[in-house]
Amino acid sequence: MIVVIQRVSEASVKIDGLVKSSIETGLMILVGIEEADNQEDIEWLSKKIVNLRIFPDENEVMNKSVLDCGGDILLISQFTLHASTKKGNRPSYIKAAKPDIAIPLYEQFIHTLESDLGKSIGTGEFGADMKVSLVNDGPVTILMDSKNKI
Repeated sequence: MIVVIQRVSEASVKIDGLVKSSIETGLMILVGIEEADNQEDIEWLSKKIVNLRIFPDENEVMNKSVLDCGGDILLISQFTLHASTKKGNRPSYIKAAKPDIAIPLYEQFIHTLESDLGKSIGTGEFGADMKVSLVNDGPVTILMDSKNKI
């Protein structure tokens, strides 16, 4: 799994012109799922995400996690994170998991994040044409790949 984590002061996702989910202070996360992903990837990423110390403390030092500051999470599926641009000008998405594999993993990732965060999270809709808006706070943007844990 690949995730792009952005610390936000607000974020939302619209589908067909209607707001599906919105958050204020927290993390907006794009997730790309590949065929080889499994429960171990989900658990590792979830723990890392909710404990990632990228929010400012009273001294403006990034010392607090989304869990510490009571922030929210907005999770959006994005298969294009697995784009390969090695050949030609049209990206290949061969590594991205097909929906029959990706949807159950995405849903499990939602449940695991909710359990680790201790509250519901906002989501998009798998496979939908979504319009995502956010205000990146910092900016702070972090890439994580569960297959590269070093």
